[in-house]
Amino acid sequence: QVQLQESGPGLVKSMQTLSLTCTVSGGSITGNNYFLAWIRQSPGKGLEWIGYIACAADISVYSSAFRSRAIISKDTSKNQVTLQLMSVTPAETAVYYCANEDGSDGKEAYDDWGQGTQVTVSS
Repeated sequence: QVQLQESGPGLVKSMQTLSLTCTVSGGSITGNNYFLAWIRQSPGKGLEWIGYIACAADISVYSSAFRSRAIISKDTSKNQVTLQLMSVTPAETAVYYCANEDGSDGKEAYDDWGQGTQVTVSS
């Protein structure tokens, strides 16, 4: 039973870097089948997929819309995955989620979701 919990600042100034952490419980990201994604949801743009990290391989993949300014990384010792999103704008005010896809279950779907964390970008 994997549980995810997002944490980070609720307020970020425009053009600064947003840093969020996803803490994983109920399993170790050193396993072979953890694919941790960052997704956000806002009224203006709906659901947006930012990217993911294949934890065992330590390989990150990003949506083209975020590739130039997003970094997803892991800290195995803390069982955490982080998102750094540079130069954020007020339009990126959203609820940010981390989600896990279990690569061993044969389904390309997210098996676990965090509760989300509200991030407001101020002008």
